[in-house]
Amino acid sequence: MSGFTSADHDYMARALRLASRGLYTAHPNPRVGCIIVNSGAVVGEGWHQKSGGAHAEVNALNESGEKARGGKVYVTLEPCSHHGKTPPCVDALINAGIAEVVVAMIDPNPKVTGGGIVKLQNAGIKVTAGLMQAEARALNRGFISRVERGRPFVRLKIAASLDGRTAMASGESQWITGEAARKDVQRLRASSGALLTGVSTVIADDPSLTVRDPSIDHGELQPLRVILDGELKMQSSARMLGAPGKTVVFCTDDRRRRVLEKAGAEIQIATEVAGRVDLLSVMRKLAEFEINDLLVEAGPTLAGSLLSAGLVDELVIYQAPHLMGSETRGMVTTPEWLALEQRLALDIVDVRKIGCDIRILARPAEKD
Repeated sequence: MSGFTSADHDYMARALRLASRGLYTAHPNPRVGCIIVNSGAVVGEGWHQKSGGAHAEVNALNESGEKARGGKVYVTLEPCSHHGKTPPCVDALINAGIAEVVVAMIDPNPKVTGGGIVKLQNAGIKVTAGLMQAEARALNRGFISRVERGRPFVRLKIAASLDGRTAMASGESQWITGEAARKDVQRLRASSGALLTGVSTVIADDPSLTVRDPSIDHGELQPLRVILDGELKMQSSARMLGAPGKTVVFCTDDRRRRVLEKAGAEIQIATEVAGRVDLLSVMRKLAEFEINDLLVEAGPTLAGSLLSAGLVDELVIYQAPHLMGSETRGMVTTPEWLALEQRLALDIVDVRKIGCDIRILARPAEKD
């Protein structure tokens, strides 16, 4: 963006790298990084580590001390101007005697939007915004989705063979992909506020749906486990009900409610559409639960329903180097698509090798 120097870009890039340290621990808050520069040198830096903890600006100010006075701040998100779990960051910046603030992106939260910048300007602090905005938005696309669209950013994870098969006819599917791909999925889980699957997967596989890779520093946070189970068929002995973290089951018929609640599940009554749990209403409720990023690990029926409803923002497809043949299950089960014009167009945004497998990141193409 014009008006910014190469040094400005370097400092903001450093602030974004700091912000990314909160990938596994900051949610439901946005991931934010901050750099304080004075006389051409970095005197303080910080990042938002966890909800309820100090914000990035305060951590940077604590490190810089009096060296912050007259300095220039680079922060990846507009400083907050309202009282939440912590005091407003704009007040801390003003009291520290900061002379200038460079902001990557405006906070979409209606409690803040533009208010932090106005308050800084009214205090005589120069403020410019928009430097590396795209990168800052990409880092917090889940938070932005929840605030602006009223639902989480939804990733659909699929593990498949090279011929696009996800399970044998018997349902056997462990393990299609290799160890490196499975470790990569653990990182996806850790960066997500919730994991979603259907009751058929719970009954067939009895998954724990937890982050269990000791190399991932997730502060012992576990994603919320979300199960779609219209008639509450889920077994009370399900392994996830005894695992660390919380399990929420969305249903339309709660006659077995007490059995599952006694086993440790939280039951939510969902809107019913065509005899099934209404997917959009679940997404709205998850936004109320402050879920920014939702990872879907489900069978082909639920995957197809989410895709058909336009509720998938990104597909993460791991393809293993083998063929499973025709008498197997495919990636998704969709309504009958009988013509090429009905197909779902995708934009492939990244392809890379993960161990012996290929990982494809794709997003539904924007319609003309």
